[in-house]
Amino acid sequence: MVNLFSDEVRRNPYPAYAQLRGRSPVLHEPHSDLWMVFDYEGVKRALHDHEAFSSIVAPPSAMTSQWLVFADPPRHTKLRALLMRAFTPRAVAGLEPRIHALSHALLDQTIERGEMDLAADFSVPLPLRVMAEMLGAPTADSPRFRHWSDVIMALGYTVAGSEEADRVQREFAAVTEEMRLYVRDLAGQRRAAPKDDLLTRLVEAEVDGERLTEEELLGFFQLLLSAGHETTTNLLNNALLCLIEHPEQLARLRAEPGLLPSAIEEVLRYRSPVQAMFRVTRSEVSLHGQVIPAGKLVLAMIGSANRDPRKFQDADRFDITREPNPHIAFGHGIHFCIGAPLSRLEARIGLSVLLERVKGFRLASDAPWEPRKAIHVHGPARLPIRFEPAA
Repeated sequence: MVNLFSDEVRRNPYPAYAQLRGRSPVLHEPHSDLWMVFDYEGVKRALHDHEAFSSIVAPPSAMTSQWLVFADPPRHTKLRALLMRAFTPRAVAGLEPRIHALSHALLDQTIERGEMDLAADFSVPLPLRVMAEMLGAPTADSPRFRHWSDVIMALGYTVAGSEEADRVQREFAAVTEEMRLYVRDLAGQRRAAPKDDLLTRLVEAEVDGERLTEEELLGFFQLLLSAGHETTTNLLNNALLCLIEHPEQLARLRAEPGLLPSAIEEVLRYRSPVQAMFRVTRSEVSLHGQVIPAGKLVLAMIGSANRDPRKFQDADRFDITREPNPHIAFGHGIHFCIGAPLSRLEARIGLSVLLERVKGFRLASDAPWEPRKAIHVHGPARLPIRFEPAA
């Protein structure tokens, strides 16, 4: 069987996806007893049919069990309603001037050199600082946030039962205690003196007279800190990769800047930042002539679904004018990503600033890029590029 988790395949998993999807859209991997779904309709069903596919993949004893993404209704309904009241469209839109300022400030640090590591110098710090400021955390705490986020993401690339997994779990437990104290202190400050920030809205939000518990607040903080910047980081990196690999599309985008939102949607489809999501079958599920038994771990392969030729014409072609483009990069159904509008906004502003101030994008090395560690995401850990400042 193809090793989907090797660095070589993770840089370009799409030929492997096509091979496996063509052989069978539902595949059972007996060694790990994992079921993988590769086609668009199957993945979409696994994501939205919460009666058949549960999102509770973390055991109750796990520290991640408080995360919204690992909850089912009715608990999920309550938690999502609380977060939606805090994560309003008005709050997201109000971040636009700050995202502009941060994008320019980050680029100011490297533009005269004519080279940078796009990930370390731009794509990681931009969404991380935005999320820290949304939460009302001091800017000086950004390095701590980056460390915490790296430890959280490390949970996604270790094999359960291995020594490495045990080490990562110990690191995560230690970091969780650090974050618990940090959130407790910050939340206490907001209760005493509310501010116009996300944390204040989370502390004050109520649904049916209930507010978030300390554990739920910590779970939100961990989820927002990791997923809240990881998706945008990969979206920005993948966008530059796509445009460098397809110079004719970059030329068209420069000629027609109004295509940028459409280009971002195509990046989301063509190089989906999140490649897979876990589910667990509640009961036996029949899918494409196969029966997945109850209680089995299912991996819904979003990256494969978004290249399914039965859904997307010329699916392996990168086309910034693609219309329609019903990708499921941000999920589907009740678990559709709450942060999708923010991620799109950050990508639109960040890429517009790069395109405005920089020309001649090219990779600084012929060496294959190193994939980001977590196996369920897609994008480079580092992306050294060279360029010229625009006139």
